[in-house]
Amino acid sequence: MKMYVLNKRVMHVLVVMIILIGSFVIHNPSSYAIENTSPITNGGFESDFWDDNTWQIEGSDEIEIHHFQYATDEWITSDEGLSAMKYWIKDSAKTTENLSIKQTIPNIASGQYELSVRAMGGVDNEAATVSLFAGNEQGTATSTTGYNEWQTITLNFEVNEDTSDLAIGATINGDANAWGYLDQVRLTSLNESEPQPVDAEIFVERVDGLDEGFIKGVDVSSIISLEDSGVSFYNFEGEKQDIFTTLKDAGVNYTRIRIWNDPYDSNGNGYGGGNNDLAKAIEIGKRATENGMKVLVDFHYSDFWADPAKQQAPKAWQTLSFDEKRAEVYNYTKDSLQALIDEGIDIGMVQVGNETTGGFIGETNWGKMSQLFNEGSRAIRDIDKDILVALHFTNPEKSGSYKSIAKTLHDNQVDYDIFASSYYPFWHGTLDNLTSVLKHVADTYGKKVMVAETSYTYTGEDGDGHENTAPKDSGQTLNYPISVQGQATAVRDVIEAVANVGEAGLGVFYWEPAWIPVGDASELEKNKQIWEEFGSGWATSYATEYDPEDAGHWYGGSAVDNQALFDFNGSPLASLNVFKYVNTGAKAPLSIEEIQAVKVSGNVGDKITLPNTVIVKYNDGTEGKVPVNWDQVMLEQAIAKGIGQYIIEGTVEGGQKVNAELEIKPKNLLKNPSFEDADRSMWDIFYENGLEPHTDFEKIAANAKTGDYSLHYYSDDNVGFKVEQTITGLEPGYYHLSMFIQGGDAKDSTMYLYANTNEQEYKADTSVKGWVNWNHPSINEILVLDGTLTIGASIKANPGAWGSLDDFNLYLAKPYVPENDDVNPEEEDEGMKDHPADINDGEQEQSEGTKNADGEKGNTDINPQLDANDEGNGASITNPSGENKSAQVVGKQLPNTATSTYNLLLLGLLIGGIGIIYLLSRKRQAE
Repeated sequence: MKMYVLNKRVMHVLVVMIILIGSFVIHNPSSYAIENTSPITNGGFESDFWDDNTWQIEGSDEIEIHHFQYATDEWITSDEGLSAMKYWIKDSAKTTENLSIKQTIPNIASGQYELSVRAMGGVDNEAATVSLFAGNEQGTATSTTGYNEWQTITLNFEVNEDTSDLAIGATINGDANAWGYLDQVRLTSLNESEPQPVDAEIFVERVDGLDEGFIKGVDVSSIISLEDSGVSFYNFEGEKQDIFTTLKDAGVNYTRIRIWNDPYDSNGNGYGGGNNDLAKAIEIGKRATENGMKVLVDFHYSDFWADPAKQQAPKAWQTLSFDEKRAEVYNYTKDSLQALIDEGIDIGMVQVGNETTGGFIGETNWGKMSQLFNEGSRAIRDIDKDILVALHFTNPEKSGSYKSIAKTLHDNQVDYDIFASSYYPFWHGTLDNLTSVLKHVADTYGKKVMVAETSYTYTGEDGDGHENTAPKDSGQTLNYPISVQGQATAVRDVIEAVANVGEAGLGVFYWEPAWIPVGDASELEKNKQIWEEFGSGWATSYATEYDPEDAGHWYGGSAVDNQALFDFNGSPLASLNVFKYVNTGAKAPLSIEEIQAVKVSGNVGDKITLPNTVIVKYNDGTEGKVPVNWDQVMLEQAIAKGIGQYIIEGTVEGGQKVNAELEIKPKNLLKNPSFEDADRSMWDIFYENGLEPHTDFEKIAANAKTGDYSLHYYSDDNVGFKVEQTITGLEPGYYHLSMFIQGGDAKDSTMYLYANTNEQEYKADTSVKGWVNWNHPSINEILVLDGTLTIGASIKANPGAWGSLDDFNLYLAKPYVPENDDVNPEEEDEGMKDHPADINDGEQEQSEGTKNADGEKGNTDINPQLDANDEGNGASITNPSGENKSAQVVGKQLPNTATSTYNLLLLGLLIGGIGIIYLLSRKRQAE
């Protein structure tokens, strides 16, 4: 079966592309913006409301309602983010239909408010009316006015007294065939009594609904080892000051302290990471209490880092039976907690385990884990029933994970008060999702919720010579500028996400805001000695005996010095004050915060130009365009040099520098190689017998290698298709072919890149290894003599497999130079051995990277070169007879061409002539 893509008129395509580009600039979902402080959950419909029940939806079967992805409609002007709610009243409807979506606000203070929604939909007979409601207040019904005609519908109302469980939402009415979209449901306070933003160095939008008890905490467990290493901390006036006083002045009201059972080897050498035993916890806890802070005690129940990747028991417990281990958990918790209280430390809560998503103290069975949780909880209750018990998990972005964990805890009757989550913006999904999953736990099981760990980068620099966990070029979502302002906004938004849960949202802890360098990055060897002596790096070499797989490979310094709230010299950053600014708001002079990266590529011979303007993000969260002047000399030199990658420097208004990454590629001989153009008729797609079409040209930039589009595939039946393009008019020569592929859930797969001439088929096997972990299969030395080549990819996999293909590239590597006609055929074969088929699947091993102290890995970038010179991987060349030859060992024979046929004719004539002369000679002799 062959699938064709309908051609569009050129003018139509150009007009629509202009509209789309304009829409993207205005509504880029990845753009950095300060969000409205609305208490509404999933107001932008970014998460699937059918799965998380964030919206109650009521309507008849005559109405279809969808969680709509903007990327599935290339003509739509997206309003905000990636998703919206879409509705359609079926043509079978006989009467006017009514659809209601609503949500309950747990608590709302008295005052004036505005409820708003963005709406767009049909016109005339296909129009619906949209009205808003809040409690008993009902807004005016407003009709939709056409496709892409977004409008804001509002309802102003008053709450006379503090109210609980206020229902808000929208009502939609329409006849058969009415349709539309909703996005951005927001509730905004109009009360004039709210605090006014203070003048500051950063912008911070006030977070509504924070009471005095909202936790604004930090985890500074490494502080003693840092001070022992000679690190000093200062206040905002530049004076040396106890860091706990500085934290208190910035609005911090809680300190989290980790405790390991025995973080030392038999000779007393510390494992690092602060060497956080009970004695260190007492010292830190006393200083926090002296500065008016409450303390969260974080028991890891391990001798070193406990996280999702490792939850091993302390050395002293490793040979215990399970019943003995239960007893030790109770006794250790009770004794340690009592020792802390005896020192006068103000303990508000205790954490039983750290990031116990997949294990706890060496146990992975949830029945046993639950029993151990309960032993820790029982010990805490026996010491002080007012101390809150917290359990800590991570990866809130994994669908259904927290729902499953919370249910298991409930079913196993685990006694706890707080469901705590880690949330690092670059790993753990959207804030709407965070609010949604925490709210589900709070509403379903009556638990308090909080974020026990978060952080964000303020610089891309490394301060101590030990690699940092962020930022990385792949595998991380960096939605905020890497700056002090970006860091402050990231923290502010996490606080808001927890506050949006309602009364059950207790607060947020920032992880290790003071883990700064012990020395300059240029003095790495000296730093290593300090880390080893005082344990002020994330791990020492002594930890290898206990944790050989992680610390044994990656021991060293701070992997988060660029995520601290203090600079490399110990002075507080303006972002530290976000803890107090969230109550009042803060404003600063407007300035450019970030310049969007400029990446331009072109092929040799094409006209290469750089943009006249660049997109900038200001420190208040808004976005705009400013003119840019590029270094024309650098640009001309790059164009003259040809194939390669270049950096072209530029300057924007105000003198800020910007770089353009320019890549000049060999001429790509394929048409529409990245699927960006609307005309894709040059690509043919064939499906295996019996399989329905299961590919599409998907417009989701996050799933594309470059640009917006990729060829996406998914099927709940078997995956089986080929995509190919035939090129004609090629000059004789050796060609290079490559593509990019990513995907997952392909446990049983056969995937390969191929190139077919009339004589031979070239193949490079490949596979998929996860989302945006791109493989780059390639084939070198494809000999084309008759001008025609068919290239493509074959993808076969099990049901449920998914992925995308992008950026096919074919270029002439070197021309073909014919051998002399009088060359001996054996010599000809030998000569061809200098040009074996070089086939490379491009699947490069990804190094472990440096892990941070919580076990998260940094990713090593995979940057395949334009010319892949890696050795072949045993892929085969198949000739027409079906015989397989090793591409690494056997050279190709010269194929049958006009030249070789002519040679044979000459040889035949020569032999025939000799035969005739011989016969004539014999005849004469006979006469």
